[in-house]
Parts: sequence; C-alpha cells; structure tokens
Amino acid sequence: MVFSSPTFLYLFLPAFMGVYYLVPPRARTGWILVGSWLFYALWRPDFLALLIVVTFFDWAAGYFVDTRRSKDPAGAKTALVVTVAANLAALGYFKYFNFGVDTLNAILTRSGAAPLRAWDVVLPVGISFYIFQAMSYVIDVYREDAPRSASFIDMAAYIALFPQLVAGPIIRYKDLAGQLRRPDYQSDGALYGLRRFVVGLCRKVLIADSVAPIANAAFSIAAPNATDAWLGIIAYSIQLYFDFSGYSDMAVGLGRMMGFSFMENFDAPYRATSIGDFWRRWHISLSTWLRDYLYIPLGGNRKGVSRTYLNLALVMAIGGLWHGASWNFVMWGCWHGLWLCAERVAASIAESRRKPERPRRPLAPPLALVVTMARWAGCQAIVIAGWVAFRAEDPGTARRMLGALFGAAGIPSGEISPDMAWRFGRLETFALAAGVLYVALERRSRERAFKTPSRSRSALKRRVGAAAVALGTVAALAGVAVKLSADGYSPFLYFQF
Repeated sequence: MVFSSPTFLYLFLPAFMGVYYLVPPRARTGWILVGSWLFYALWRPDFLALLIVVTFFDWAAGYFVDTRRSKDPAGAKTALVVTVAANLAALGYFKYFNFGVDTLNAILTRSGAAPLRAWDVVLPVGISFYIFQAMSYVIDVYREDAPRSASFIDMAAYIALFPQLVAGPIIRYKDLAGQLRRPDYQSDGALYGLRRFVVGLCRKVLIADSVAPIANAAFSIAAPNATDAWLGIIAYSIQLYFDFSGYSDMAVGLGRMMGFSFMENFDAPYRATSIGDFWRRWHISLSTWLRDYLYIPLGGNRKGVSRTYLNLALVMAIGGLWHGASWNFVMWGCWHGLWLCAERVAASIAESRRKPERPRRPLAPPLALVVTMARWAGCQAIVIAGWVAFRAEDPGTARRMLGALFGAAGIPSGEISPDMAWRFGRLETFALAAGVLYVALERRSRERAFKTPSRSRSALKRRVGAAAVALGTVAALAGVAVKLSADGYSPFLYFQF
C-alpha cells in the first residue's frame, strides 16, 4: 500500500489512527502490530509469512545470544554468525537470485553454452529494510548496545512498524525499545506529525511526480541531445530526492502522530560540498548503518591507509548492491567509493604539505565563497553523474546519457526533442510551483518556531500563525487531491529496493 494512494489516505490511515487513539496505552503496541501486518498483507499476504518468520527467528536468536553471552561466549558468537548468515541468505535469495542467474546466463551465452533455465523470484517489498533492522537487533544485543526484547509483540511491532516498513528510515531497536513501551504522545507532537506528513505528501505528489515525466522521457530517448540529457538528469535528481525525502517526511510524521521519534534521514544533501559531506546528509539511516555494522567491523580507518581505502570501496560497492540487483547499482556505489577515497587522498596530501609552524589563515570572504561554490559545483557534478547509473535500466543507456551530458552530443543548444516537449503541462507546472511554495513556507515556519518559541510571541501572533499553518495545510491537501484525481498515484522509487 502506497502512502499517497486513496486507500491509505482515506481508509487505512483514519481507521488506524482512530483506533490507536481510542485503545488504552498498554494495548497500543499490539494494535501497531495488527495494523502493520494488515498494511503489509494488503500487498501480498503470502509474504507476510516471510516477515513473521524473519521476526521470530531474530527474536529467538537475540534471546539465545543474550542468555549465552556470559556463560558461553563462543556459542553466542557462533549463534550471531549463523543468524547474520541466515538473514543475508534470505535477502540474497529473494533479491539477488534473478540477478545471479541473468549474470551467469550472460557469461554462458558469450562462451557458447546453453543458458540456465530457472524460476523467477518475486522481490518482497521492504525486505532490504526489515532484514537490516532484524540483523542490527541481534548484533546490538550481542554487543550489549541494546536490551533484549522480552516480548515478541514488541519485537514484531519494531520490525513491522508500517510508517517505515517498506522504505525506511532504518531504525535500531535500542532507539525504539523505550518508545514502544511508553510512546510519548502529545497533542502538539501529533499536530507536528500531521504537518510533517503533509509536507512529505506534497514533496512526493506535487514535486517528484510532476517532474518524473521529464526524467522518464529523457532516459527513453534512443539518442538524446545535450539539452535532453541535462533536463532529464536534473529532473531525475529532483524527482529522486523529493520522492525519497517525501517518504521519509511522511514516515517521521506518522511516527510523531503515534508518539514516536524517528531519526531524520536527510539533511539538505544537495548543499553538500564534498562526497563525504553528501553521505552525511543523504539516506542517513543507511549510511550510518553501513558505518556501524560493516565499515567499522572491517577495521574502518584503524588498520592503515590501504586498508582504509579498501574498506571504503567495499562498503560503497555493497551499499550500491543493496539498492538493487543490477550492475548499474554496483557501478554507482563504486563511483561514490572512488571519490570518497580520492577526497581522503587529497586531504592527506594537503595535510602533509602544510608546515606545522605556519598557522592556518582563513581565506578572505570573496575567495572563500568562490572556493566553496567551486567545491559545491564539483560535488554536484559527481552526484549527477552517479545518478545516471542509478536511473538507467542498463549500462548502454547510462553510456548514452553520460555521453550526451559531457560532450558527445555537443553543447546544450536549448533545442528539446519532440518526445520531451509535451511532458510538462499546465497541471504539472501549477503542482510543482504550489509544492515548492508550500514546502519552503513550511520549512521556514518550523525554523522560525525553533528560533522563536511560541511563549515569547504574543497571543495574536500565535493565533495568526496557527491559522496560517492550518490554512496552508488544507490548501496543500486540496492540491494533492486534485493532482491525484487527475494523474493517479505512483509508487515511491525506493519501494523497489
């Protein structure tokens, strides 16, 4: 079920929240579990069984690891290894079986051998996210970073929590355990959650879905010119960010409406001035997960320079493969890993050339601005080039788009291919403008509220501000309803991961 679908907006969400507020606090975790399992079963009831099996397996593994850790450390470690391997095996089968068969068949075909015949495996929605959450629970229990869940209902509610079940953020049990037992429900928090949900809905429906036709058209042209390619990749950069950050906003908002505080998943990533900075701002829950459960256990930067670069490259390649079973995603991950290593090399060289006796002097403001803008432009060029591999359906399409972007089709002339010209109509223009305006005003309203607490403002200003927020929210919802009635809804891009 998609958050922007009429079924969710007009049926599931009101019914779930209505019951959630009515039941006693001690029964809310159980209701979360029932509602979340129903939410998932409405897509594929048979894959709900897989979710339950994974949940029970990791809950039992956590119990075993916790009870054996002091008495039998070797047995606890063996259980941890077996648990992680079993989780990865499940993820590997459902997500990468088809990819492995296709890759092997391509090799066999080129060598003149007959290709293998195999069944097609359906990818369960959200498996990449809930497998990572389940593994992190057992690892944290083993490390004594998180308490063992004494209640299967608590564990199951944590894994299946529907706001973040299918596309994150990836939440850790240690951050949610106390909240599951005692949700911090407050009316102000619920209203903030509603506003945050509407912001995410606008990001998805009014902005991301409005520019999607441009990106789709550009990547489907057999021979795009430079203008087509640049319009298409800029549109896709906008679409991907507002689609995914919109989902994260909706997840955070739904969590706040239920009394939970989820981690933020984005922090203005397109403001980044380096690739390292970009990954501190983009999909934060995944990047920190890979850091804590893969990069640091591999040795991080503690085992020498060469090992550090190898760890970075390996982690980013695995991060790319996590996003999808395709060599394009591996290329995307390796591309970012290459630039992360390059930035470390450059920083190391600069540090080695700096004379210790000479203090660092800040650049003059005009020069500092020029340097910052140059770094920002370079970072965005690297990110945009990476998005080509992320979006392209095959390496051939990626090569065509990259060639058109960087000179193979000439410089941008302003001429747009006929396949692109009709993709942006009046409804999309209005929806995009309205979405950008509402999201910007809502962000400014939150920043102003943070800087100037409501207690320090007059009663009149508070009432006017509250009325403006309410009016803006209603208008935004009306705009979303109009757009959905005209174009229907589309799934979130990260559902495929």
